[in-house]
Amino acid sequence: MWVGYVQLGPRFGDVEGNIERALSLMEGERADLWVLPELFSTGYLFASREELMELAEPVPEGPTTRALSDFARERGCFIVAGVAERTGDRVYNAAVVVGPEGLIARYRKIHLFGKEKLWFDPGDLPLEPVDMGGVKIGVMICFDHFFPETARTLALKGAQIICHPANLVLPGLGQLSMRVRAMENRVYTVTANRIGVEERGGEVLSFTGGSQIVAPDAVVLRSASPDREEIGIAEIDPTRALDKRVTRYNDLFADRRPEFYGL
Repeated sequence: MWVGYVQLGPRFGDVEGNIERALSLMEGERADLWVLPELFSTGYLFASREELMELAEPVPEGPTTRALSDFARERGCFIVAGVAERTGDRVYNAAVVVGPEGLIARYRKIHLFGKEKLWFDPGDLPLEPVDMGGVKIGVMICFDHFFPETARTLALKGAQIICHPANLVLPGLGQLSMRVRAMENRVYTVTANRIGVEERGGEVLSFTGGSQIVAPDAVVLRSASPDREEIGIAEIDPTRALDKRVTRYNDLFADRRPEFYGL
């Protein structure tokens, strides 16, 4: 199958324009699975919870999920993308999984980073892989990469591809750790990061780009620049992620000793 990332430089608050830009980049290529950045349609650097609530949207009724679902139906593909999800008086840094039939699943970020803790509610959904036509994908968002338990839980539950919408700002760290997450779980990882700078409320964040597709042996199959909007696509064999052998004597999961891991 073919998997791809979409690396964008969203304009804060321009939901319609950001969606249009993402779709225009994808229109030129074909992939079975696309991954878009964290909060790609709203931008990232919110100044207040009130501002976030105004830009957040319900799922699947909101414009972002609707537009992605329409594209997935027309192209016969699947998309994982970061959105600001509003439900009642709660708002989540979330990701949606859509396919030809519409919304399949959602994930809400469980490890909030920086000022996200001031504006977003912590994720409250379990880490569960999603069946994408016989291939299982897992979803984690940005700072989740710092917590190896996130990817390990998804892999133990059968995920073959881990999709990682991100707004990485710590140079090189997320790209490095996602190579390790791929290696230590023998899965594919697809990180879709954003580019550009946001300056709001006296704070400045520079995003690092470097989106990538990584194989189960930690080999980078495709990577992006640090500062340009672009897409990257790679052909993968998801059955490779079912083989957890490291040597003829070692199987990553069979060799685990969980009785020693608890605190």
